[in-house]
Amino acid sequence: MRHDDVTIPTPRGIDIKAIGYLTSIVSVLFLGAVACAKENPPSWYYPVLIVGMATSIIGMGFRYAAHLRQKRQVKEAKAEAERR
Repeated sequence: MRHDDVTIPTPRGIDIKAIGYLTSIVSVLFLGAVACAKENPPSWYYPVLIVGMATSIIGMGFRYAAHLRQKRQVKEAKAEAERR
């Protein structure tokens, strides 16, 4: 009789960085909503506000993508070390 190990991938807890980035995105949206309530802003105000909010959110996305890439590289390095 043959004995095969079966491995089932399971998540290893909550990704705290993801929650942090999502919280930051929500914070940017709330701060942007409050900033939109300004009376008689100059003509450049809203475009700059929108660009600032967008670049902040995009930056968080890039940092999270880098975090995921680093996690994958660590996992690959561990697997390589176990093979040796």
